[in-house]
Amino acid sequence: MPPLPLPRRVVILGAAGRDFHNFLCCYRDDPSVEVVAFTATQIPYIAGRRFPASLAGARYPDGIPIYPETALPTLLATTPIDEVVFAYSDVTYHTLMRLAQTALAAGATFTLLSPQRPMLTSQRPVIAVCAVRTGCGKSAVTRRVVHLLRQHGERPVVLRHPMPYGDLAGQRVQRFATL
Repeated sequence: MPPLPLPRRVVILGAAGRDFHNFLCCYRDDPSVEVVAFTATQIPYIAGRRFPASLAGARYPDGIPIYPETALPTLLATTPIDEVVFAYSDVTYHTLMRLAQTALAAGATFTLLSPQRPMLTSQRPVIAVCAVRTGCGKSAVTRRVVHLLRQHGERPVVLRHPMPYGDLAGQRVQRFATL
């Protein structure tokens, strides 16, 4: 099989969370990749917007368009795309395989990133508060963990990816000093 042309043209499927994180950690500064679009599902009012150029970096001076996930077949048919990256949760196996089938039928590679590739490194101990879907209570659990750590004399810091509501560039960093 001949090698893929460079840069590899990629679409990242997401829900305005892990997809953006994966882009920032794995693709933003990789000259062998051009992310041509994100798709969005689950979160209202994301599709039709652009991932901001100020976050996307110098290689993306116009930002990156965000299409509804339902537009994926059309994108694959009308735009040269080498790879489709799946980057969100809350889906059934059937949904995941339907998306993979759509990408593969169009001739694109379908990718799931390993957890290690976009993982942030830390010099400090880390407690991760995760859940299988939105609305499970991560914020309440985080507040309780912070409270317990403070009772033991620790000074925890809460780190969270920017949420897709409102101005993405304006929410590039969220620091929680008080809860």
